[in-house]
Amino acid sequence: MSDQNTTTPPASGGDEDMQALAKGGRTNTFGFVLRLAARIPFLLIATRLYGPEALGRFASAFVMIEILALICSLGEKRGLAQRLTDSDSPKVNLVFDGLLLAFLFGSAAALFLWAVPEPMFPNGMNSSLDVWLVITIPAFALTEVLLAAQAYRYDIATTVRARAVVEPWTISIMAGVFFYIPATRDAGLALAYIASIFAALLTAAWPFLRTYGLPKGWRPRAVYLARMVSRAFPLVGADAIERGTRLLDIFILGFFASPAAVAIYYVAQQIATLPQKLKQSFEPILSPVITKNLKNKNYSAIASQVRQVGFWIIAVQLGIALILGVPGEAVMGLWGPEYVGGTGALAFLLAAEVAAAMAVVSESVLVYIARKRNLAISVGILALQAALTIALITLASNMELGEPFKAAGAAMALLIALGVSSIIKALLLKKLLKAPVSNWRWALVWATGPAVLVGYLATLLPEWAELIFGIPAILLTYGWVIWHRGFGPEDRVLFRKNIGGSKTE
Repeated sequence: MSDQNTTTPPASGGDEDMQALAKGGRTNTFGFVLRLAARIPFLLIATRLYGPEALGRFASAFVMIEILALICSLGEKRGLAQRLTDSDSPKVNLVFDGLLLAFLFGSAAALFLWAVPEPMFPNGMNSSLDVWLVITIPAFALTEVLLAAQAYRYDIATTVRARAVVEPWTISIMAGVFFYIPATRDAGLALAYIASIFAALLTAAWPFLRTYGLPKGWRPRAVYLARMVSRAFPLVGADAIERGTRLLDIFILGFFASPAAVAIYYVAQQIATLPQKLKQSFEPILSPVITKNLKNKNYSAIASQVRQVGFWIIAVQLGIALILGVPGEAVMGLWGPEYVGGTGALAFLLAAEVAAAMAVVSESVLVYIARKRNLAISVGILALQAALTIALITLASNMELGEPFKAAGAAMALLIALGVSSIIKALLLKKLLKAPVSNWRWALVWATGPAVLVGYLATLLPEWAELIFGIPAILLTYGWVIWHRGFGPEDRVLFRKNIGGSKTE
């Protein structure tokens, strides 16, 4: 299908924009549930079959791969929406400019790590085949660009299929398959990750070709591409730092702690970052909506969207944090008794994701209207996190505390850094838009109190009963209170499928 025949985003308007945000967020929230279902088998396989040492080495390599891949995508997750909105050039040609740069930078990074793999493996490799992880860098970067292009067309379902279905289920299934093949057992985690990234790439490429088609009359333009790279620097920094704050702690732990400690932290992080995926549910659809309103200088609409989406995120995210954090020991015990020590890290990480909600939504606007200031703040926050992480890990070592305490120290550093980031970025955005942007409502406290009480009572039960009965009880208690005390008609549109209905409905 040609680019001219694709469905274009609707005209800018308050109701239409909020409906698009609600629909996109609802679609990706369903993807969050699918990702949760797929993540559990992978964690069970990785912890029970491969063990903490192998998982810790894989986690250290995974950090380097994802950071470099995000850098090589040149911020197109958000920058592409602005280029497509502002330019009159054929849309498919603009996307192929981004794909070309992502492939070139990703290939260069892969070749460098192939020649110098030591930064990926501070604690050594599980197998000589692990070095093939480098080929996922260009594949991951290309997938980011393709999904951003689909998001501009308000196609969030492709992101759900690629990131929440195909990718996690592929890594779960292939990790089990490779473990039972003697020749690939040691490299099973790395090979499963490679398979999942390329499966996601193919899943994103097929709908992209159907939506945009192939370019016509496109050719690389050196000057234009160089200008793209230059303009992308603040976005690259914002994306890399936003993701880097979730990976820096693992990277530092790889140098200051044992592989087992890294594995404990990685498992806690995989559980805690499930709420982070919920924040990302709104990012693909938020970018095109914001760029349209920025083009029309409709700042009051942007502030309203930030407040609304911010509350949606923190309300649902807090509920998820409660059902995972209150029965934390039972949740961590699912992966084995050696992982129970990561309960403290899990609690801090879940709190950190809630604290980060305001920063993420604010940054979705700041990357367009205050790129350099946003980047400077992000760099400062990353430096603060690094300093706090090293200080708290060193303190745990000096006090001769166990490895779980080092993991908890890294998680505490993340909580403090993300909390500071939310405050600073929200204040800056409020000043620039000349309108309030806070997502905080006291109903969050009213809903948290009863849920924590119910969760505490559930911890008195055996662990199996705590998980089977306690988690639903916490969720129902929190959900009932937040729905009746916190959600108004404008909030409930997120959960209403017929969003085109009348306001009275």
